[in-house]
Amino acid sequence: MFTATLSLCAGGLSAASPTEAVPARIGSGQAMPAQAGNGQVGNGQGGNGPGLYGQGVYGQAGSVRAGKVRAAGEGCGGRLARTLPFSTGEVRIYKSRTQACAMAVARVPGERRPMEVSIQPRGGAPVRDAGRFTRYAGPVTVGAISRCVYVKGSVGAGSVDSGWILC
Repeated sequence: MFTATLSLCAGGLSAASPTEAVPARIGSGQAMPAQAGNGQVGNGQGGNGPGLYGQGVYGQAGSVRAGKVRAAGEGCGGRLARTLPFSTGEVRIYKSRTQACAMAVARVPGERRPMEVSIQPRGGAPVRDAGRFTRYAGPVTVGAISRCVYVKGSVGAGSVDSGWILC
């Protein structure tokens, strides 16, 4: 198994296995072609693409960031619990063991238009995302262990409101 160690030093970002160090130039767009262990470090396209195991490890101007990039449809975790349709879109509500999450999705993606989604656990404060979006508003997530939630959403002129659900 390959174990990577990331460090930031005066010479730049380096990724190292127990047997070798691989220097990289921060922000230079240069490839990191060295092999390390059983996996390739870097993608041959500079420091901004998938790195160690496709996790997107890269550095910019003295910072190191690592994380997965989510696709647009992967905003909420958990299972789809409810879909609330309305004239211009729908609100999708997801539930996991500990959380509830909501997204307002446009029926026809395209030009920017006002969208809003909010979710409120019973006895808690609402969490809201609003703005001018092309596809969806959200995701908004609240802790909801054994709690009902109230969800509202709108896309353009259409809107929906759930009442207390998932009790």
